[in-house]
Amino acid sequence: MPILFTTDGSPGHRRLALWQDIVCDVYVGLDCASDLGTAFRGSVTHAALGRAVCSEVSSDRQRVHRTRQRISRADADFVLVALGREGIGGVVQDGRDTVIRPGEFAIYDTTRPYELQFDAAFRQIVFKLPREMLQRRIGPTEAVTAITFGADSPLQPLAYDFVVKLCERADQIGAEHAERLSDQAADLLAMTLAERLRTQPLPASSHRAALLYRIKAHIGTRLSDPDLSLPEVAREFGLSARYINDLFSDQETSFQRYVLAERLKQCRRDLGSLALAHRQISEIAFSWGFNDLSHFGRVFREQFGLSPREWRRSAVTR
Repeated sequence: MPILFTTDGSPGHRRLALWQDIVCDVYVGLDCASDLGTAFRGSVTHAALGRAVCSEVSSDRQRVHRTRQRISRADADFVLVALGREGIGGVVQDGRDTVIRPGEFAIYDTTRPYELQFDAAFRQIVFKLPREMLQRRIGPTEAVTAITFGADSPLQPLAYDFVVKLCERADQIGAEHAERLSDQAADLLAMTLAERLRTQPLPASSHRAALLYRIKAHIGTRLSDPDLSLPEVAREFGLSARYINDLFSDQETSFQRYVLAERLKQCRRDLGSLALAHRQISEIAFSWGFNDLSHFGRVFREQFGLSPREWRRSAVTR
């Protein structure tokens, strides 16, 4: 990622003030302090990735506080994922504190106070995403802030590597792929966090959200199967069909409507792909679990306002 700001070349007496200004712009309202004075150095990169933001911060030792006063002044509703690259950083939030070493990551939530501690020079990648992107997958984040994720399970290094590589290339990724990739990163992070949540007592709302996420992940692996059904999923999870629909009602939908919407979304994506322009509309529809072409055409138009053929034509000419 290109450097957005560096203290190099700034007057010594202005470096910390300039640093605080740019850090607040890239992240959220923060108070930064360092005892290095005019010797302080730091740089920040910045690249949008769909609704998420990738950045890399490289800096000398400092303390960073997100205070209640700062929170009250701005409506910043994000989760920050800090991934260690060099040096060691500390995170304090929700009554817990942890450290982030190279190869590890931790999250913190901008809607509640937190503190970051760096006793020496460090470098971190920070992945900022809207809090609702995680909340709709696993529920409230309070149970997983200021906890180190490293190599305790196969998912943790997988999530780390995926987000790091994604952020390193974020400025080269086109808008047509950025949203999907940021969603995939959120999915992988949510799976990693949900895995940790299963080892801790959960409030009822978090348990429901985590369970719904697991059901959605299962649906995602079976979307192409025309035999995917509510009774089959209920058996798989040892739940009643009524309870599964009750979980989906938390998001004002149902099992059937969710499956249909996901299949339509995948069909719309494939119909708009130049790489798949050689495939018949019926092939694409059947590959995502539809078995009635007229029904597919009708629900596609209801969902997107165009027929599948009209959508494909408009996507090619954009």
